[in-house]
Amino acid sequence: MSSFFSPAGADLVTDRLVLRIWPRDEVDAVLRDARCAHWADDFPTDGDRVVVSLFGEHPEWLGEYGHRQIIERDSGLVVGALGLFWPPGDGTVELGYGVAASRRGRGYAPESVRALTEFALTAADVHTVSARVELPNPSSVRVLEKAGFRWLGSGEGLARFNVTAPYPAPAPAPAPA
Repeated sequence: MSSFFSPAGADLVTDRLVLRIWPRDEVDAVLRDARCAHWADDFPTDGDRVVVSLFGEHPEWLGEYGHRQIIERDSGLVVGALGLFWPPGDGTVELGYGVAASRRGRGYAPESVRALTEFALTAADVHTVSARVELPNPSSVRVLEKAGFRWLGSGEGLARFNVTAPYPAPAPAPAPA
């Protein structure tokens, strides 16, 4: 997967996805329980609705290092969302993600998690990206593993993961011949 970053505050683009900061009118649509024509039929999810409902209390979540929609490049449909719970504390920022059920199993979650993690680690005050997932959700655990996150442990029904800079970790040097 390759990704590139646009100018500050703009889209993050991967091979198959665009990660776009939530437009204000689409935040309002979620809050009104309205639909947008360019959303997958099963977007937003309940989790997306919860996060969007918190944007008013956390306006920084809509900033450059905040929450984004996951958009299929081929179709232009919004198929999920992910984000960083900004601002970081002690150099660590937490990441959350979700993909609509109709688009799961296509690798969109690890692709978007990798791109946003790479971007988060460009911030001067971030050296670690963390994530927590429910233990009964092995698919979500696998997303983080595929994205290069390291298992830290578990407790209270949650698995804890993180990634530290540099990311992705440099490949080991080849053994001398």
